[in-house]
Amino acid sequence: MPLIQFTHNHSDHSTDRGFQFEFFCDKCGNGYTTRFQPTASGIVTDALDVASGLFGGLLGNAADAAHRVHSAGWQKARDDAFNTAVQEAKPNFNQCKRCGKWVCREICWNNERGLCKDCAPDLEEEYAVAQEEAAVEQARNVAREATYVTKEKFEKNVVGACPHCGAKLTGGKFCPECGKPVVSEKHCTECGEKMPASAKFCPACGAKQG
Repeated sequence: MPLIQFTHNHSDHSTDRGFQFEFFCDKCGNGYTTRFQPTASGIVTDALDVASGLFGGLLGNAADAAHRVHSAGWQKARDDAFNTAVQEAKPNFNQCKRCGKWVCREICWNNERGLCKDCAPDLEEEYAVAQEEAAVEQARNVAREATYVTKEKFEKNVVGACPHCGAKLTGGKFCPECGKPVVSEKHCTECGEKMPASAKFCPACGAKQG
């Protein structure tokens, strides 16, 4: 007896009216649904059930008998339908000789290697993915190393105000607004200590300057 194929990667959508199956790729999950195979016994059972309802249950026993006959032969009919469905779906899948997985031919099968792409990845695809990953990582490194002008850094660059016109200063010896020298000195009115012209209190004695 031949080995059973597609033992776990399928769904059974069979009903009393017939049999239908869906097979899945073990790698990507893509599926293939086989054609519906009607069964005559299901049609007979439905007909007897309808007749039983029309005649007030007079044919109830006959309907039950038909159902029992249908149930007795259902497993063999299902097995035959499954084998037919396997032959229908099989051209869309390949079984990897290395890992045993059934995979779809269109996406997950490496034709050159004769194996699934889990066991024998497509080198061109892997190279393209590696390039994209490297580009993303490079962009992240550039972003991490970039220098941004923050509010705090901007404020640190402002070293003071012009003692003459009050304009903000970022460096240099002369005010860019009024042109006067920004480094000027005066002496404390109390102790005579030299101090910046913009100081309001003497750094030596603490006296308030006028």
